[in-house]
Amino acid sequence: MSTLEQVEKLKEKANVSYEEAKAALDAAGDDMLDAIIHLEKQGKVNAPANNGKFSTTSAKEDTDEEKKKKKKEKEKEKEKEYGETFSSIMGRLVRWCGRIIAKGNVHMFEVRRNGEVLVSIPLTVLILLLIFAFWVVIPLIVIGLFFGCRYYFRGPDLEKTGVNKMMDAAANAAEDLKKEIKESDN
Repeated sequence: MSTLEQVEKLKEKANVSYEEAKAALDAAGDDMLDAIIHLEKQGKVNAPANNGKFSTTSAKEDTDEEKKKKKKEKEKEKEKEYGETFSSIMGRLVRWCGRIIAKGNVHMFEVRRNGEVLVSIPLTVLILLLIFAFWVVIPLIVIGLFFGCRYYFRGPDLEKTGVNKMMDAAANAAEDLKKEIKESDN
């Protein structure tokens, strides 16, 4: 006589009713494999698609690698059917942001006065300060120009550009303006 556990397992695996599972197990002498074959012969269960191999392990017993592989396959199928998934778009966005932040941390913003470096901060910090406290940062930068400060960008990508020449031109313009103001006062 078949046990309740065997009937439940066959019912779950073969996707048949309780009565059909019990009858198949009784007909097969409580042998799970014979019961599945019996159900296949009756046409109640389709033959497995993977070359006749039938697994009696549940999906809960899959290994982590198998779960990851199945998840990736499902995502690829969804991508083919619906286009790119939200999670893949977000993954690309996060990786892009990470690359931008890493580049910003390699490049530095320097404040110099009389050839001496007063402040050197990562470009990422400068950008965050400009975003969240621009009403303080911008006036400080402008005032610094009139007190003889010069601003430079240092880093592997920025030194090749003309950005430091433009910063020098701004500092020279501030110096010229300061001289004109002094001369007009005299």
